[in-house]
Amino acid sequence: MNRRMWTLVVTLVPVLVFGVLMTSVAVPYVALGPGPTFDTLGEVDGKQVVDIEGAEVHPTSGHLNMTTVSQRDDLTLVQALVFWASGNDQLIPRDLVYPPDKSREEVEEANSRDFRESEDSAEYAALDYLKYPMAITVESIAEDGPSEGKLQAGDAIVGVNNTPVANLDEFQAILKDTKPGDTVVVDYRRKNAPAGTVEVTLGEHPNGDQGYMGVNVLDAPWAPFSIEFNLANIGGPSAGLMFSLAVVDKLTTGDLNGSKFVAGTGTITGDGKVGSIGGITHKIAAAADAGATVFLVPAENCDEAKTADENGIDLLKVETLGQAIDSMRTLSAGGEPPRC
Repeated sequence: MNRRMWTLVVTLVPVLVFGVLMTSVAVPYVALGPGPTFDTLGEVDGKQVVDIEGAEVHPTSGHLNMTTVSQRDDLTLVQALVFWASGNDQLIPRDLVYPPDKSREEVEEANSRDFRESEDSAEYAALDYLKYPMAITVESIAEDGPSEGKLQAGDAIVGVNNTPVANLDEFQAILKDTKPGDTVVVDYRRKNAPAGTVEVTLGEHPNGDQGYMGVNVLDAPWAPFSIEFNLANIGGPSAGLMFSLAVVDKLTTGDLNGSKFVAGTGTITGDGKVGSIGGITHKIAAAADAGATVFLVPAENCDEAKTADENGIDLLKVETLGQAIDSMRTLSAGGEPPRC
């Protein structure tokens, strides 16, 4: 090999090695950017995103879009540089998304659990706003527990052993005087079905001497119809506000959004308080790309939201479900709602 060829090889080898590293070595970062949006008044895969059965559902118009953040993991160095240079995505340390002490599966399961809980909270917040009465509501049934196959999630317990119970304290007071092996008679109401009575033989309680029914219950607004949320593979709790708004819009006359394209985000509690979320600037960008003209921003996210490229979107500040509804109605009437 002559000297010129040798010089060329020596020069190219580092370039080739660097090229291999750029395209094959993963970096400890995750790219976050605008994700897809979903109209909670519309359909996904042929199903209503918010499906209400057993009650009169009123026509709606416009949009109430929930927004998401895209997340890209296992980035090579070159991919990370491309996302960084795009200006649309944000690189954050991977440990902030996937803590070292948790597996990816554990993180994704936690996100899925948060999403399921946000669906329950969205239903309770909407029913509370619509003034449905409180009831002892079954959240879940323990697998292989005494109540499995007898009670269902969503049932309202109205009596135990021929004694009416109006709240969780009264229910727990009766069970406190039971022991394993006792049989209790439970009167319940079920969504889209007749009321019923069932006998439950109590098991061993994991945290005491009293009998165990194997149900998780809470005081929550209850309605005799069912509400299903049909979005899959969406993690986290930030869809709560938009789900609640869709439920209220479908169960009331008129359009909450004034036929406008409204998007938004925010966690929600069962009593209608709206909480902060992550990725607000990415969600505003996603809403703008989808065509939204109004964006509902949790009050705690307002300062960050104002740093986004708003593209003419009207940023409304919301602290509660009721305020979000009032703000949209005020805007439609030509008034001045609270803004970020």
